[in-house]
Amino acid sequence: MIDNFKYYQNKYGIEIIAYGIMPNHFHLICNCKELIKAIKSLKSYTAKQILSRLLIDANLLVLKELKENKSDYKTESNFQVWQEGYHPQQIKDYEMLKQKIEYIHYNPVKKKLVENSEDWKYSSAGFYLKEEECGLEISPYY
Repeated sequence: MIDNFKYYQNKYGIEIIAYGIMPNHFHLICNCKELIKAIKSLKSYTAKQILSRLLIDANLLVLKELKENKSDYKTESNFQVWQEGYHPQQIKDYEMLKQKIEYIHYNPVKKKLVENSEDWKYSSAGFYLKEEECGLEISPYY
């Protein structure tokens, strides 16, 4: 999934400040001139990739859940991988930015996926907390 984000980061010139990719959602703090178009394209592509992998693996349980999550009015698809739309929030000040980054980085710990935020390889926590490469180019907020 990181490679998908890299591709869209380059394609749309997304300046990533922080991110966290969870098993069923992702968080992203970024700047982008075409944010709506970029997120829509990213979600469409990754949904196809996820469904393809689930079908190859014959993961019927997850496929059943994704089928049940699909709204009846959506006739062009059989599954719902991502929530419709996205939920952008404007970051108004430095304190809000810090709070949002901490929330994103703590999410895997809260969900008991890792003990320490910086151990989750699908986030920018390692970049901020251990100054390690995190898979994506980060534009630090400090």
